[in-house]
Amino acid sequence: QARAGIISTVEVLKVMEAFVNEPNYTVWSDLSCNLGILATLLSHTDFYDDIQVFIRDVFSPIGERLGWDPKPGEGHLDALLRGLVLGKLGKAGHKATLEEARRRFKDHVEGKHILSADLRSPVYVTVLKHGDSSTLDTMLKLHKQADMQEEKNRIERVLGAISQPELIQKVLSFALSEEVRPQDTVSVIGGVAGGSRQGRKAAWKFVRDNWEELYNRYQGGFLISRLIKV
Repeated sequence: QARAGIISTVEVLKVMEAFVNEPNYTVWSDLSCNLGILATLLSHTDFYDDIQVFIRDVFSPIGERLGWDPKPGEGHLDALLRGLVLGKLGKAGHKATLEEARRRFKDHVEGKHILSADLRSPVYVTVLKHGDSSTLDTMLKLHKQADMQEEKNRIERVLGAISQPELIQKVLSFALSEEVRPQDTVSVIGGVAGGSRQGRKAAWKFVRDNWEELYNRYQGGFLISRLIKV
């Protein structure tokens, strides 16, 4: 109804606030998706910082309940929920989540304590979103060293979280490099487009500037339509 302009978005936010004690992954996934769309729309306004505060407020109680480590007897949906919530809090700049993500990332890179598969994406996206050129270099090094394609893809999808314009350009150049399989290039560009307002503009310009190469690469396949959609 809000998307159709029938009710105010404020009403939607009020309803969202009522879900703070919700334990279900599917519900949180939907809330996260809708808040992501709202944050994208608000990234062009003065309300972007406010929506980040709102995200931190809504997601922090469930984040504190879940913690960082699996509890005995929890199901796979709890693990999915933990990854979703920590990633959302980390991207929104929740201080405790950011500090813990940085600590665990450092241990992971140094080989002291390897991150479990379900925590890698939220940790990677958090440190990148609030990281610098050395963070990106470390991530690209992890990509190069990864034995499994699954880990390479996981890293490719989150690289676009980086915020600085010159680093966004580095990620876009990386997307067309030989380091990335042609079928995975779209994931890297899509990650940039979804990462930030600056990323969206940069990705759009990059696609236009490299249109001939991209079109020749994918012809009329589904990947070209996916690229345009993102």
